[in-house]
Amino acid sequence: MTSGSPPVFDAAFRELLTALLAWRRDVRRFREAPVPEALIDELLDLVQLSPSVGNSQPWRWVRVDSLGKRAAVRANFQDCNARARAEHPDAQADAYAALKLEGLDKAPLQLAVFCDKATLQGHGLGQRTMPETAEYSTTNMIATFWLVARAAGLGVGWVSILDPERVSQDLDVPPAWKFIAYLCVGWPEEQHLDPELERFGWQARTEAGRQVKIV
Repeated sequence: MTSGSPPVFDAAFRELLTALLAWRRDVRRFREAPVPEALIDELLDLVQLSPSVGNSQPWRWVRVDSLGKRAAVRANFQDCNARARAEHPDAQADAYAALKLEGLDKAPLQLAVFCDKATLQGHGLGQRTMPETAEYSTTNMIATFWLVARAAGLGVGWVSILDPERVSQDLDVPPAWKFIAYLCVGWPEEQHLDPELERFGWQARTEAGRQVKIV
């Protein structure tokens, strides 16, 4: 057990933190250069500092390296993406088709993240009335991973256009593991301050998330 004075997060640090948050992007275009194993280990160690309900740390990682497994995920995406495009009106469907929505072709590191719904760690603390907090904890960890990866110069892309049950089956995970995210990780081909979906005219940032209801 350690004790002592906490660090001082001064104005210079807060300015850098703001820059990190601003430059955190959903990256879809990667260089093929590999991510060093030591850096991968460092990132996975850092995200253990992420908070979780009851200190349960319910997140589980599957590293997808084999060409066969990657091809299965790619086929899953293609099927789901075709259906998603068909659901948009014609004009919007054309705009949708022009977007690059995943980095599965080039991302050197691909990680599937699951939530272990059966973990005994944490003894169920905080989950009696809201069991979904285990999934929220896993998602919160992903946000932490995204930031520490960006601080190391890496880009992260979250592929959400997937059939979760098909991913779980293809990656052969335990039944109690719920699929949360498929992450493409690597060195970005280019750097942009503005989000790609905003840059290509899909959706601008708004103040919707800034509104606070006072009761």
